[in-house]
Formats: sequence, C-alpha cells, structure tokens
Amino acid sequence: MLKKNILYNFSYQFLIMFLPFITAPYLTRVIGAEGIGVYSYSFSLASYFIYFSMLGLSNYGNRTIASIRTDKVQLSKTFSEIYCMQIMTSFLSIVAYIVYIIFLAENKVVAICQLILVCSAILDINWFFFGLEKFKLTIFRNVFVKLATVLCIFFFVKTQADVYKYILIMAIGTFVSQAVLWPYVTKEINFLIPKLANIFKHFKQNFMLFIPVISVSIYKIMDKIMLGQISGMESVGYFESAERIINVPVALFTAVGVVMLPKISSYIAMGKKNDTQRYFDLSMLLILAFTNAAAFGIAGIADEFVYVFYGSNFSMTATIMKLLAVTIIFLAAGNVLRTQFLIPMKKDSIYIKSAILGAVVNFTINILLIPKLHVIGASLGTIMAEFVVCMYQFFAVRKDIKFKKYLLWELIFLVAGSIMFIVIKELPLINNVYVDLILQIIAGGLVYCIIAYFCIIRRIVGDIIKTRKNFNQEVSK
Repeated sequence: MLKKNILYNFSYQFLIMFLPFITAPYLTRVIGAEGIGVYSYSFSLASYFIYFSMLGLSNYGNRTIASIRTDKVQLSKTFSEIYCMQIMTSFLSIVAYIVYIIFLAENKVVAICQLILVCSAILDINWFFFGLEKFKLTIFRNVFVKLATVLCIFFFVKTQADVYKYILIMAIGTFVSQAVLWPYVTKEINFLIPKLANIFKHFKQNFMLFIPVISVSIYKIMDKIMLGQISGMESVGYFESAERIINVPVALFTAVGVVMLPKISSYIAMGKKNDTQRYFDLSMLLILAFTNAAAFGIAGIADEFVYVFYGSNFSMTATIMKLLAVTIIFLAAGNVLRTQFLIPMKKDSIYIKSAILGAVVNFTINILLIPKLHVIGASLGTIMAEFVVCMYQFFAVRKDIKFKKYLLWELIFLVAGSIMFIVIKELPLINNVYVDLILQIIAGGLVYCIIAYFCIIRRIVGDIIKTRKNFNQEVSK
C-alpha cells in the first residue's frame, strides 16, 4: 500500500510539474512577464486568506485522522468537529477578503476573480483523505480537472489582455478540484453535529501548526508581494518563472512527505520504532540523491533551458534559477525531518520556532536587499531563510537522531553533483541551443547516476534491505 501511495502521489506531482512545461512557454509569450506577475501577485495575496481558512489543517488534520482511521465512530466524530472549525475560519476569511476587495484592492477585477480561489478553501478536505491514505481517490479526480484547466488556457488565453481569463481559469480549476471529492466523504463517515466545545478543542493544536504555515509563507509568498510593491510586476514574473522550475523537484519530494506523514504517524501510534527508523533512513538517502542531482543539474543548464523554454526576454530568470537551485537541498532534508519525525512525534515547537526564525531572516534580508538588488535580493533572502530553517531543525533534534551518516551521504552527493556541473559546463557544444541542452542533460545525468550509484546508493540500500530481513527473521523466531 505504501509503495502504491507513493507511486500515485509521485505520478500526480509529476503531472502537476509536467503541465506547466506545456503552458509556461505559451503563457510567457502570450501574456508576458508582467501578465505572469499580475497573476502571481494576486494569487499570493489571496493565498494569505486561504491560509487563515485552513490554519494548520494540512498537517494537523492529516495526523489526527491517521491516528484514528480504523475507528469509524471516532473518525466520524473527529471529522465533523474539525470540518465545522474549517467552516468557521473559512467564512471569516471570505468576509475579510470581500472587505479587502472593496477598500484595498488596486485591481478589483483581478481580486474578484481570485475570490473564487479563496472560497475553494471551504471545500478543501484533502487532509481527510490523506489521513486515510486514500491518495488514489484524490489524485485521479484531480487529474481530469488539471487537464481541463490546461485546455481552457490554450482555448481562451490568446492575447496579453486575457490575463484576467487566465486568473479566472486557474481559480475555477482549484474550486472544482476541491468540490469533486465531496461525493466520497459519506462513504467513509457519518456526519454529526458536534458540540461547540468539541469544535473549539481543535483550535489550539491546529493554530500551533498554523504558526509555521504563516511563517513559511513570508519567505514563500511575501517576497513576491514585496517585489510587486517595490520592483513592479515584471520582476515578479521573472521570479515566479524561476520558482516554477525549482518547484519541479520540490513537488516530487513533497509528494513522498505527504504519503509518509500518515504512515509514520500510524507506526508511532503502534510502537513500530524499527520500521520508523528504516523508512527515515531510506527516505533521507533517496531524497538527498535526487535533490543534489536536481540542484546541480538545474544550475548547470539554466541559461540554455530558459532560452529554449521561456525565450530570450527571460534571461534574468536563468540567474534566479542558479541562485534558488541550492534551496532544493535544504528544502528536501527539512521535509524528510519534518514529515517523518517532527510532526509525527508531535515536536511541533521545533517546527514552529524554525519557521518563525526563517521568516524573520527572510523578511529582514528582503527589506534590506530588494530595494537595491530587486529579484536578486529576493533570491538571497529565500536562500538564507531555507538554510536557517533546515539547520535549526537538525540542530534541535541532534540528541534524538544521529546525523553523521546523513552528512557523509550528503558530502558524497555534493561531490557527484559538482562533477556533474563541471561536465555540463565543459561539454563541447555545437552552437545549437536545442541540441546542446539535450546533450548537457544526458551527459550530466549519466555522470551523476554512475558516481552516486557505485559510491553509495547500491551499498546503503542493500544494508537497509538486509537489516529489514534480519528483523523479520528475529520476529518470526
């Protein structure tokens, strides 16, 4: 079941990654950097109202449902309580957003389009199905919505003036993707009308997990809002275009974390410490191998890739990609630690403190550097924030988890990535950017895979499998 869930979520995340590869080149040439900036800026603002609708439900709801999923009575009761809380917070957020549209929004047409996105939060129950490990259900229903969204973009977005249509299509797509899950809820639970006291008892822990969500948003979303206010929508467009590429590998390892969180939570509830450690080791190994390849690979091919993918007018995006590539490694290591140790073990305070620290670092650097360096300043702020968050989390749990072997693995992957980067940059080219890009990807990928596999992956995976077999033999005796 675990392998299937990872495969389902991996496939879905791959689809989400792949679809922008179809739409992004089209959109950059049709609505341009400024149009993409308008969408990104308005989406970032709307996202804050969604955060206040959901609070920390993506983690709290997932973890809570995972721990009681075998008891339908308790499951029905808990879902009803948590979802009633979600209705309350969503209603308040929608009202607040309408107030924002009336009194504060500079572009009211765009803001009204994004109201649909804000309203979609009241229907978002992915946390429930993730807790039940019903990943196949959520994924297959959303695939059709995503494909329909892509078709609508090509059909309706024809000129730069159609940026409003693009925003509306994306907002409606999100709303529909949340709504399609509701017919399946009644198959899992019987909805109850909970007591007000039982609803409010979920607020405290949910709010505690909301603190890191809003803190992380400062260096994930606030930088775009600050860029828009200080440097203009074109800068936001360049930054957003770079982040779309960086988010490709990020989406893949995030998919693993989403699947592993309920699994590890259930193992901890059952006292399966050996399985928990085994999955943590294997996840860390594979994630470090993958993300180092992605980081050095993206940095190596950024110039050629941006020219082919976005066009010659987006050269600044290549520079941003080279800078942000390093954050992939920090994000990956932190994601494994967070989803497979901190949250399942309910060490929420470490997660909260790290997120607040990252937010303070990012906001400070943005204030100092964006006015002078614009998108470069925002990129440096994001790098420092991700570094600080990752380092603090690992430092805080140094007595619980021994990280020497993980540092050794990372060192080996860094060497492999560096060699791959050198090969990409020193590869003889034939002055055809399309062919050169393909040759760089193939040569760099082969070099990295050969070094990583023979130096570490083959041996470590073998040791983990051997340990598992020995454990099973001891249990059977």
